[in-house]
Amino acid sequence: MDYIIDKAKVHEIMKSNGISTQQELANKIGITKNQLSVVLSAKTVPFKSTYMNLCSALNVSPFDIITLNNDEEKNIEDNSEVGNEIEEYIDVNTVTPKRTYKSVELFAGAGGLALGLEQAGFEEIGLVEIDKYAAETLRINRPKWNVIENDIIKVADDGIREYIAHGVDVDLVSGGYPCQAFSYAGYKLGLEDVRGTMFYYFAQIVDELKPKVFLAENVRGLISHDDGKTLQSMINIYESLGYNVTWHLIKANDYNVAQKRERIIIVGIRKEFDIKYILPKPYDYKPVLRDVLNNVPNSIGEKYPAKKKKVLELVPPGGYWRDLPEDIAKSYMGKSYYSGGGRTGMARRISWDEPCLTLTCSPAQKQTERCHPDETRPFSVREYARIQSFPDDWEFSGSMGQQYKQIGNAVPVEMAKAIGLSIIHALNEIED
Repeated sequence: MDYIIDKAKVHEIMKSNGISTQQELANKIGITKNQLSVVLSAKTVPFKSTYMNLCSALNVSPFDIITLNNDEEKNIEDNSEVGNEIEEYIDVNTVTPKRTYKSVELFAGAGGLALGLEQAGFEEIGLVEIDKYAAETLRINRPKWNVIENDIIKVADDGIREYIAHGVDVDLVSGGYPCQAFSYAGYKLGLEDVRGTMFYYFAQIVDELKPKVFLAENVRGLISHDDGKTLQSMINIYESLGYNVTWHLIKANDYNVAQKRERIIIVGIRKEFDIKYILPKPYDYKPVLRDVLNNVPNSIGEKYPAKKKKVLELVPPGGYWRDLPEDIAKSYMGKSYYSGGGRTGMARRISWDEPCLTLTCSPAQKQTERCHPDETRPFSVREYARIQSFPDDWEFSGSMGQQYKQIGNAVPVEMAKAIGLSIIHALNEIED
């Protein structure tokens, strides 16, 4: 069974809908006229081969086994119960700090988390970062910040008090350490049992400074890492240091970030205060790409090789490799075409009317494509920064690749601000 688009029927329906030209139809779809020509080509198969093989095996037409899907997809990330229990929320737009709270940041990177916390009302008194380009980014933008360009291991072993102003009471320790496996003895791990991991040095500094609150940010994968044992062991160790601990999965798009980025945050409050951490209430409006890419300053940016560009020119906004003609998709995908799974990041062009997929450290990797909606190119450095909600005056040090890496690794500034305000709400309660 072979199926093709019947151009005569399309033209008939166009006429009945008052669409007079292919250009007008292309505009309505949100693709170029050339892309529409590919869609209407006799070489384009409207149904993919695996689906057609299913129909052949059943000896039916495709229309015999399809129906409208009216059911909403349900999964764990869409529930308000992801985390420890049903979540409570605080409207952070009503939160103002009762005083200037002091914070120390570890694994500071290019400053996304630090900048968001600053906007919430924290004063940074020390930022530890080993990467020289990221450390220079921090210094360029905030010359008065105490940037500690050093290995976290040395800082922890020396004692971080050697690097910050003496006698300062630290309200918050924050940072995003890499997710690493531990050697388990059930859930009975103590701090010394995880020595050598970046988590160990984060926890060691928390134990030294004994802040009222700590904030650890990490990738969503930490939730399921080693069947949840890694996260549970972290929580147990933090609790052994004297903290009540909760973890939460949060979405950047809930907090004025035009990106489908998800992160886990672990928040600990010293047990003596008997204060419960409450998440920032998601904002009513969820921004999309067009909201943040207006009048972006010119900047350097990656380019596609001619061969790759030719393929991506066929992909409409919001589309990916499944929107390519089958022969081109097979050639572009290689063995991945037959490997199963969604792989929706391959040959992916973002639409103006959706949040961007999670930015990576490189904008042109084949498995995680992030193509501009209109132009066939990756997002530029400044577009990357906008999508991560950095202000236009935040400069990035190093080569183009280093700048993409710093931005891709950062915590979105607006999300960090919302989290910071929710922590200030807890600190305000402690002040009462």
